[in-house]
Amino acid sequence: MKYYILFFIFVSNYFYGYSQELEKDSITYLKEVIIYNPGRTNKTLGITSSTIIREKAFQNHSPIDVASSINQISGVYLLSGALNTNRITIRGVGARTPFGTDKLRLYFEDIPVTNGNGFSTIEAYDLENLTSMEVIKGPKGTAYGTNLGGAILLKTKKQINKGTSFSNNFTIGSYGLIKDNLSITHSTDSLEFNLRYNHLNTEGYRENSNFNRDGLLLTTAVKVNSKSSIAILANYIDYTAQIPSSLGITAFTENPRQAAFTWNQAQGFESNKYTLLGLSYNYKISSKLENTTSLFYSYLDHYEARPFNILDEFTNSYGFRTQFIGHFGYQDRKASYLFGGELYKDEYDWRTYENLYEDNNGNGSLQGNELSRNKEYRRQFNAFASLTLPLAKRFNMQLGINLNKTHYDYRDLFNSGEANKNAKRNFDLIVMPSLDLVYSISEGKQVYANISRGFSNPGLEETLTPEGIINPEITQEKGINYELGTKLFLARNKLWLNLAIFRMHINDLLVSQRIGEDQFVGKNVGTTRHQGLELDINYTIDLSPKLQIIPFASYTLSDHKFVDFVDGDNDYSGNPLTGVPRNRINLGLRFNYTKEFYWNTTYQYVDGIPLTDANTLYSEPYNILNTRLGYKKEIVKNFYISLDLGINNIFDVNYAQSVLINAVGFGGTEPRYYYPGNDRNFYVSLGLKYQL
Repeated sequence: MKYYILFFIFVSNYFYGYSQELEKDSITYLKEVIIYNPGRTNKTLGITSSTIIREKAFQNHSPIDVASSINQISGVYLLSGALNTNRITIRGVGARTPFGTDKLRLYFEDIPVTNGNGFSTIEAYDLENLTSMEVIKGPKGTAYGTNLGGAILLKTKKQINKGTSFSNNFTIGSYGLIKDNLSITHSTDSLEFNLRYNHLNTEGYRENSNFNRDGLLLTTAVKVNSKSSIAILANYIDYTAQIPSSLGITAFTENPRQAAFTWNQAQGFESNKYTLLGLSYNYKISSKLENTTSLFYSYLDHYEARPFNILDEFTNSYGFRTQFIGHFGYQDRKASYLFGGELYKDEYDWRTYENLYEDNNGNGSLQGNELSRNKEYRRQFNAFASLTLPLAKRFNMQLGINLNKTHYDYRDLFNSGEANKNAKRNFDLIVMPSLDLVYSISEGKQVYANISRGFSNPGLEETLTPEGIINPEITQEKGINYELGTKLFLARNKLWLNLAIFRMHINDLLVSQRIGEDQFVGKNVGTTRHQGLELDINYTIDLSPKLQIIPFASYTLSDHKFVDFVDGDNDYSGNPLTGVPRNRINLGLRFNYTKEFYWNTTYQYVDGIPLTDANTLYSEPYNILNTRLGYKKEIVKNFYISLDLGINNIFDVNYAQSVLINAVGFGGTEPRYYYPGNDRNFYVSLGLKYQL
């Protein structure tokens, strides 16, 4: 860790000195930042550091490529097996999760959309509906759950100018891609209305990988009077996605387009209908205090046909979130505070059935007899508060705290008598404090430090023994994060740099042990040390009044290890953490000519990933190059047309875009570690917009 600190000091001093030479001239303002981290954009976070990627960053990639957009951020890595199979890891947290994203919290317009079992599905949201994505790395965001991985906050597009606008963006591309995003917006001094419809269909690169999604998003806000406003959110998503699953090394090398054999035979798929409703009320209690309270409800109907069984489930979720934000005078300066709470409850009904695809004459999955019937009641409550004090003119301190209480209630509705497995698990109240210190060297130049405590709940399935009984010895993962960083605007605000080093110790490491094709149990087996270095940089170069070049880059060094990890007779202590590449590099170059033409080219390097806890097998490192160019023109007054063309994986690299760690081969088959990424592919978008 001392080497990271020395490197941090060197880079900070070098760029600070460099800026002094460049800033002898008059100051100009930064025109554009691809990845933007201003620090105070979300007043709920106070001085807590976060990273924001804005709409311009999404424009570097295909409108369906959420993975590449997120992977532009240092410290954050999204492994994508398919459009509907994603796993987000932040600083290595969540890398050992077999499927899906957990150990972080996802918010959509400040409404929690992570389910009661701790899983988030970012693939359900259309990138073209988002104006920004804010990432809190680690547990320092006390107002957003203090999960060890952190939190991701999704914000939808709003109408900036007053008036009414109609816009449509239509995309076609490789693998039969057809995507359309249609929006109607209206804005006045007292009303904001946004209605968006999106459709996506693609046959997919691999066999059995068709994806079809329709969505409708409504956001509206009404200013009641000078003190209060009401906002309404309604989001409906209906998508069906086939599942090609992972491949063994032989199939991955010889023909990455094929689906896993049994998944292809069963024509495995998942179908989802998801509704989210939210009502928010903001009230300015006084000139120094305001409150925002939101009520929300969601419903998910999920049906998934797998070779080993068919899962039929539905979930009703509801809750509220309230927060008070205020300020007061402190030593002739302004101090601020916030406090609030969040309750999330869901009722989860699920059943499994036999899959008789082998008896269905090659027509895929066929539902048979019921195998299980279950119901879960899951409840999670967070209370949070923070206080930001200006200790000196350039020195601020923020104290934060989060309290979490989690409860599981499992009902076995299939078995009776001694075979019945009803159980409850009530976790103890856990308290997670946080301390942030920020020193402003000068305008646009800060150094900061954070110490924070976080946790991750085990999923209900992880709390079960192999016999299906609640294991009271399974406990939450807990960790302490130490972080030191700097945020610099240099060279007359044309150069932006964010550098961070961190170390996080996680105790009671949760390990999912696979005991069947669709059965995992958890156990606490030891400790891990997550440490690394993260660098994001963006530089705007004005070659002429019309031509602008913006190089940008991010680098992640992940030095994560098992400190104490003994699994049965195997001692993995000292090994690199499974599922995390040690090095990741993202480079980009953007050309802007006037406001009409742009050309973006991005490069991504991902190091080899350890696939087994023993580190006996690694994935191959890979390099990917993408490019996209676009043109936008006002044809007649208030009527705009845009044309975009993109090429992904220019050099047609065969690579694994996602991996499955510690894979097990059943029935003598080869373990299936690899999810192939797409080969070289193209897309073209045509956009129309009319502003009244």
